[in-house]
Amino acid sequence: MLTEDGKHLYVSYVEYHNLIEKLALKVYRSGWEFDTILCLARGGLRPGDILSRIFDKPLAIMSTSSYRAQAGTEQGQLDIARYITTPRGEIAGRVLLVDDLADTGFTMEAVIKELRHKYPAIVELKSAVIWTKGKSTFESDYSVEHLPTSPWIHQPFEGYDRLKPDELLAKWKV
Repeated sequence: MLTEDGKHLYVSYVEYHNLIEKLALKVYRSGWEFDTILCLARGGLRPGDILSRIFDKPLAIMSTSSYRAQAGTEQGQLDIARYITTPRGEIAGRVLLVDDLADTGFTMEAVIKELRHKYPAIVELKSAVIWTKGKSTFESDYSVEHLPTSPWIHQPFEGYDRLKPDELLAKWKV
């Protein structure tokens, strides 16, 4: 649900999963065949996992981080992991790069540049995101929703960002 002022988008678990399914359909309908899904952790983990299951393709993971300041609401320096975790040796062939969103576009642009430089065995690379914000300089090959007002997206699992183990103990009285 987008707030009236267009500054916040609240997404339920049901809607979140529906959007991932719509993303899968966009990729499928394009007819593009790929060998591996490479997701950007953390935001791309859930969509990457679901797409990996739907397409029955191996899931590789590359960790990136830039939203650490102000409780994860402010973009800072981008850190890209030195290595990719993949079940099949080194990442190669046709790769679908997956993240949850293209916010400014900076992360996707930097990762694609890094992949093209460090992994020449990748012969074709396409990207997929659930959301593309209006302020993004990056246009993904596959995207479900374009958000012209560039709202802050409140994803359904964000409550875990603030939940601590002692609170779980109190909740479950374990």
